[in-house]
Amino acid sequence: MFLYTQSQLTHKAVMTMLAAGVDKAEQLQQPQCIVIVDANGELLGEIRMTGGKFLSRRSAKAKALTAASIGAPSTNIPEAVRPAIAAATEGSITGLPGGLPIIISGEIVGAIGVGSGSGEQDIAVATAALAAVGADTSFA
Repeated sequence: MFLYTQSQLTHKAVMTMLAAGVDKAEQLQQPQCIVIVDANGELLGEIRMTGGKFLSRRSAKAKALTAASIGAPSTNIPEAVRPAIAAATEGSITGLPGGLPIIISGEIVGAIGVGSGSGEQDIAVATAALAAVGADTSFA
C-alpha cells in the first residue's frame, strides 16, 4: 500500500501527438503552439510552429496544466472563478478552450494544450493529437 502505479506516455506517443497536431494545424492553415504534459503537469514535449504566436506558448502550457490538474477540458473551469484562479496560480490555470486531458483506457496519463488559433481550431488540433494515440476524444 506504499506504492502507486501509473501509466506514462512514452516519448514516441508524445512525438506522434505533436506530429498529428501539426498536421491538423497545417490543414487548418493556422500555425499553433502545442504543449504536452504528463499527469503531474511535467512538460513532455512542445512545439511552436513557424508563425505561431509566441505568447500563445504560455497559454497553451496553461491549458495543458489546467486539463491535467482537473482531468477535464480547460473550459470546465467555471466562468465565475476563472479570474481568481488565474491570479492565484500566476496564470498557470485558465478556462480558455484548447486544453484536453489525455485519457487512455480510462486513465489520465497527461494533457495537451493548444493555442494560437480560435478556440475551435485549438480544440480541433488537440483532438487530432489525442486520436493519433487512441486517447478518449468524447469530451472534445
